[in-house]
Amino acid sequence: MQTSKHKVGLIFFPAFDWAITPDHPEREERLLYTRDQIMEEGLLDVPGIEEYRPEIAEDAHINRIHVCVPDVSGVITESHRIAAGGTMVASDLVLRGKVDRAFALLRPPGHHAMRIVHGSRGFCLVNNEAVMVEHIRHTYGSDMRIAIVDTDAHHADGTQDIFYNDPGILHISLHQDGRTLYPGTGFIEERGGPAAYGNTVNVPLPPGTGDEGILYVLENLVLPILEDFEPDVVVNAAGQDNHYTDPLTNMNFTARGYARLTELLAPDIVVLEGGYSIEGALPYINAGILLALAGLDYSAAKEPDWSPRLARQSDGVTQYIGELVDALREMWNMRKGVDLDRIFGATPVYERKRKIYYDTDGISEQQFERIARCRSCSGWRLIVSGAVHDIGKVSRVAAIIVPWHACLACRSAAESEFEKACKEPQLDYVYLQDTEQDRFLTRSRA
Repeated sequence: MQTSKHKVGLIFFPAFDWAITPDHPEREERLLYTRDQIMEEGLLDVPGIEEYRPEIAEDAHINRIHVCVPDVSGVITESHRIAAGGTMVASDLVLRGKVDRAFALLRPPGHHAMRIVHGSRGFCLVNNEAVMVEHIRHTYGSDMRIAIVDTDAHHADGTQDIFYNDPGILHISLHQDGRTLYPGTGFIEERGGPAAYGNTVNVPLPPGTGDEGILYVLENLVLPILEDFEPDVVVNAAGQDNHYTDPLTNMNFTARGYARLTELLAPDIVVLEGGYSIEGALPYINAGILLALAGLDYSAAKEPDWSPRLARQSDGVTQYIGELVDALREMWNMRKGVDLDRIFGATPVYERKRKIYYDTDGISEQQFERIARCRSCSGWRLIVSGAVHDIGKVSRVAAIIVPWHACLACRSAAESEFEKACKEPQLDYVYLQDTEQDRFLTRSRA
């Protein structure tokens, strides 16, 4: 029997007691077939691959990253707490030197969960990677530079939203073009806020992209960007719905392609996101990822119906991806010379409005956001959110976010904004989120 070249910790949690509906694509069978495949291949008997148990994320862990309306217990289930806690275990295993790499093979997924959480969208309530990032910064150092490479077929709009103005986080999302798939975002012009412009990199891929295209993006764009950014930790949000059999998407990636991606990216931590070809893809993809993380031969990672024809991409797709990579590489290389006043205006506060739809829970949200532009820190943020639920319920809230390493002026301004918002009679709840000081305040109209 081979011995793992890299010691790998596997955190497995199928969330037996949670599903949107019994026949929903995001259900426990997503991981049960994977479990069978891993056991059948004897991967847990390989020296160097070891399974660990998840832990439960507490309110404080979730409040560092999310503003849950009305509160954590009002929207979050026990399964979501365990999934988020499992990602924190993965980071602890790596950063405490118990393993070289970790694979958080868990559900429910989370990358569509944004800063404000009124309910579930894209099957997501808690952003597992984001909770883990704040756990890392609180436990191992607030100056750690972290890169998240999201390879789910759906744009990681929640992760982008949370870290959009955070200069310590690089977020790269490879996904099917938003013009053809939910959530309809993730275009190359979305590059980050005024304090982190360029640290958001979106790669919208055309339908029909296969192994050739995704691996080309990885080698010619993602890896050079990671080399420039020099992260302390690389996280792969490993959505598996780019697979050619996935029922929700239109891509042509294979199990062996995922394994090769993992080998090239060499992430410290892999966190499962989407992927809904429960029998035809996930068992083989996850086994391949685990083998690649361990540095073992993954050439046998192959779907029963695999053929070269199924994974082929057209010449037009290949040409389009080449041009896209060239454009994105130039944008990355030129990011520091950009005139930010031209993009965000010359005013001391940048403002934007957005409409956000919660497809899973039928909630329509409108957000107004203000981001302070500060020379000393990344600036405080104010988010005013109004949500209309399909049951007729209306929620109006405001959240003031104090960033990491906030200067005294921005910290004082954030406190003033919080007190001012508390006097607004039309708001049901007002929140102050100060992640650095682990402080989360709530004022309600009641």
